[in-house]
Amino acid sequence: MTKVDVKLINGVALAFEGDAVYSMYVRRHLIFQGQTKPSQLHHKATRYVSAKAQAMLVSQMLDENLLTEEEEIIYKRGRNASTHTKAKNTDIITYKMSTGFEAVLGYLHMLERHDRLEELIAWCIERVEME
Repeated sequence: MTKVDVKLINGVALAFEGDAVYSMYVRRHLIFQGQTKPSQLHHKATRYVSAKAQAMLVSQMLDENLLTEEEEIIYKRGRNASTHTKAKNTDIITYKMSTGFEAVLGYLHMLERHDRLEELIAWCIERVEME
């Protein structure tokens, strides 16, 4: 397998990874809370993983200076990436912000910075549950 420099991966590819990682952590969290019915799991997961929720979370992260300088650069790379897909159920700005959010998580996961990844995800889950 060819070694790829994670720092050079485009924002959309990082977001692709981040989407899967964030969804997995949210699903695990919900199951550990006792949610086991697929329809309930899907409905509850949407509160955390929708583009609107992710845009709100990353906006708060930026307001609170929670992201490192490096993570902000990755966020902007994901946000500003040219996507060839259309935003579903949301406006383009929200969609781009959520893509940036997912890019940060994908970046941390690919670099195996699991402690930082889990710190940010725990913060996100806590914020969503405070709403």
